[in-house]
Amino acid sequence: IMEIETTWKYLYGTGCIAGIHIPSSKQKLSIYQALKKGLISPEVARSLLEAQAATGFIIDPMKNDRLTVDEAVRKGVVGPEMHDRLLSAERAVTGYRDPYSEQKISLFQAMKKDLIPSEEALRLLDAQLATGGIIDPYLGFHLPLEIAYQRGYFNRETFDRLSEPSEIRSYI
Repeated sequence: IMEIETTWKYLYGTGCIAGIHIPSSKQKLSIYQALKKGLISPEVARSLLEAQAATGFIIDPMKNDRLTVDEAVRKGVVGPEMHDRLLSAERAVTGYRDPYSEQKISLFQAMKKDLIPSEEALRLLDAQLATGGIIDPYLGFHLPLEIAYQRGYFNRETFDRLSEPSEIRSYI
């Protein structure tokens, strides 16, 4: 059973923070609602929402639905001002398109081709790592950091940076 649970974790991840629970009022809020009410800072909200999007979906904590970024904006789970940033994070899972070859490429490859700033790419990889492992851009499964490195999804420098403690993983 333990081996199955470990395998499941790496294939499908461990989940991420869906919202904020206020015990005194028994109220449940989405991360975006908590931001708008001033309960969390914009930086924390951005990190948590990017972490969700970097796992392939945004969570509606009221309905426990998994939504694409487009659906989340349409349903008001996140605001339209966050659309572009979260869509970029979502592409960390769905893949980026090489503008020259039109082929699907990984987040790291997109970073190397300057399609996404390196600090943003590292933040997104870190968010994936915090929620179960690096997502294989071709199969959609979570991989342990070491396996993703062995498969060539990033270089040694990126591996070393992801091996260090991070702010994103402290939130999740």
